[in-house]
Amino acid sequence: MSEIQKQINDLIMEMAKDPQNTENYHKLSELYLKIEDYDKVMSVLESLLTIKPDDVQALVGMGTMWFYEKDFRKSLSYYNRALEINPKNFLIYYNMGNVFAEWKNFPKALFYYNRAIDLNSTNPEIYNAIALLYQDNEDYVEAKAYYEKALSLDPENITALVDMGNVCFKLFDYETALELYKKVFALNPDNKIVAICIGNTLTLMKEREKAYNYFEKALKMEGDNYKAYICYAISLSEFGEYDMAVEMYKRAENIHPKEIDAQILRANLYTNFNHLDMAMDLYKEAVRLKSNSAETYLLLGNAHYLKGEIEQAIGSYRSSINISPENDEYRLIYTQVLDEYIDKKRNGEPA
Repeated sequence: MSEIQKQINDLIMEMAKDPQNTENYHKLSELYLKIEDYDKVMSVLESLLTIKPDDVQALVGMGTMWFYEKDFRKSLSYYNRALEINPKNFLIYYNMGNVFAEWKNFPKALFYYNRAIDLNSTNPEIYNAIALLYQDNEDYVEAKAYYEKALSLDPENITALVDMGNVCFKLFDYETALELYKKVFALNPDNKIVAICIGNTLTLMKEREKAYNYFEKALKMEGDNYKAYICYAISLSEFGEYDMAVEMYKRAENIHPKEIDAQILRANLYTNFNHLDMAMDLYKEAVRLKSNSAETYLLLGNAHYLKGEIEQAIGSYRSSINISPENDEYRLIYTQVLDEYIDKKRNGEPA
């Protein structure tokens, strides 16, 4: 029997003797949390709330459990109950901000995060959350400012370092992005994702050998190599090593044959070199694997168009619009090709 399981059994025995001792419920829920038995965590907290309905810690715990279950309405209901009891608890506001962030409700999420800051201005995770909110809203300048604030409070905050690196990457500030990624890599040299990020950044800085070196490091680390192979392939393409890029895409496909990203990128590479039959075979396979991808239908349509198969192109473009009717780009391409086709038909030209 593990040490934690022994502690659980001992606590259960104590609770049987003294079922009104709320502290034991908190201890038991924390032990279940350590072994990731979330159903038991919720069961213990529910029992505690029947004894003490105004236990703020239990209410917040239940809200967090439902948040992880992605039942955000239930999560928010528990946070609201906790807030009525203790309106000065910054953690409740922070958690409520997370709920509205998941709902993509930017104004309300920002409101609750700012309220959390009013109550606890030195917690870097709140600034991280606000930065991520702005990042998701594609306001990278504002996001960077909040990541900088988080890092001023906790200079070795891995989340802030990585995410600020990503923001600098989006802002084309590759030197700063590289500096931030390397700080993370120094703190955590087994971070596969950061090794890939460094490789991507070095690629755009035209540092070929250094970029390749980090992709090779990433491939030797534990974990899934799908993304590493794809990013390595993109880097190889950037430096004109197309045959090796194709090989890397194929390796990625072998890892996850039902994923379409590597197939699409390899097909795009074939399209660039006018190997349209090879590209279309891959696009069609991608459509078979993921029939609701509007972008794949668009790319298939482009390949048909380049090959002069206008009717087939129109059919593919129409499929992309059926999936994403709100996409103006897809609709514009479809309309232009359709108008061109109709004009040729009217003029008796081959379409």
